Amino acid sequence: MDNIAGTKSTLSWAVNLSVAALVILWLLPTVGLFVSSFRTADQIATSGWWRALGTSEQNIIVRAGAPETQVQQGDLYVIEGNLFEEGVSGEVSSWGISSRAINAFQPGEVAELRKGGTATVDSSGNYRMENTEPFEGKRGQRMFLTAAVPPELTFDNYHVMLLDESNSEGMAKAFFNTLTVTIPATIIPILIAAFAAYALAWMDFPGRALLIAAIVGLLVVPLQLALIPLLKLHLGIGIGKGYMGVWLAHTGFGLPLAIYLLRNYMAGLPRDLIENARVDGATEFQIFTKLILPLSFPALASFAIFQFLWTWNDLLVAKVFLIDSTGQTTVMTNQIVELLGTRGGNWEILATAAFVSIAVPLAVFFAMQKYLVRGLLTGSVK
Repeated sequence: MDNIAGTKSTLSWAVNLSVAALVILWLLPTVGLFVSSFRTADQIATSGWWRALGTSEQNIIVRAGAPETQVQQGDLYVIEGNLFEEGVSGEVSSWGISSRAINAFQPGEVAELRKGGTATVDSSGNYRMENTEPFEGKRGQRMFLTAAVPPELTFDNYHVMLLDESNSEGMAKAFFNTLTVTIPATIIPILIAAFAAYALAWMDFPGRALLIAAIVGLLVVPLQLALIPLLKLHLGIGIGKGYMGVWLAHTGFGLPLAIYLLRNYMAGLPRDLIENARVDGATEFQIFTKLILPLSFPALASFAIFQFLWTWNDLLVAKVFLIDSTGQTTVMTNQIVELLGTRGGNWEILATAAFVSIAVPLAVFFAMQKYLVRGLLTGSVK
């Protein structure tokens, strides 16, 4: 009875589990990136993002107070303080004064300093250094702590990325450059594809079937295959080092999918509606602008989402066609690659930059996802 229309299949639970698994797999990287953007560098280096709300054990390198902070107590010169930063607490499990033995001492044990004197650290990070002679030097004693540190979430990463002049100017410029590339590269192929899809769906002319077959064949052509020939063409006509070249490249690479998607959708519209408009004296252009385009909005929106996400997250095409050594046309994906080179160890900054980069595509996707589903399903089912 499972094959009768209107009955519920016994395998519906498997479908639901599969969909849930796919959703979780899709969300996990995004959630991890979002959580990591609020964590400190030490926390990212020592534990995964899923432990962001739990205590983590970290190896911390700090310096005790400088010799100028010493005070004399009787016959001893003493330097005291706490090794944790202000506002940070933790529980020290071991400590050391040499990088070769960072776990040499337990809290409360006394260590002999190489330049004379002793040092001790308790479990709360409080230290005391004593010497019968004055401490000398410009910097304090370096100490290594192994401590359990409570969770810490901070907005400092976003402050550094968005407000610090050394980063904010580059990211802000890259943000507007990405918009400059993405918006025209989304609108232009939609306009061209809409006209082509209407002609292939509702206008009868010789060679239409061959054109449709050619468009389907272009869907499987690798992007990388056309990059070098297209770049040589752009350089030959003088548009290979600016926005015009990258707009046309994205338009050419996106047109096959756009025409295929829109043609399938428009071909499914009621034929009587088109024929009645023609009987009433409407021209093809009037039919296209006043009937087809409004009815095809779900398909147009679904392709707009695809094209926007692709061009926003693109690095390869921008690298090839935006040839600029001054950085004036650098897009966000390229800016993040440059951060990998200049700040490769600052994973918290990189995570923040990556999440800032995907925030706009996420907003666009969730705002227009209902049109995406309608546009895809209507053109695929007759």
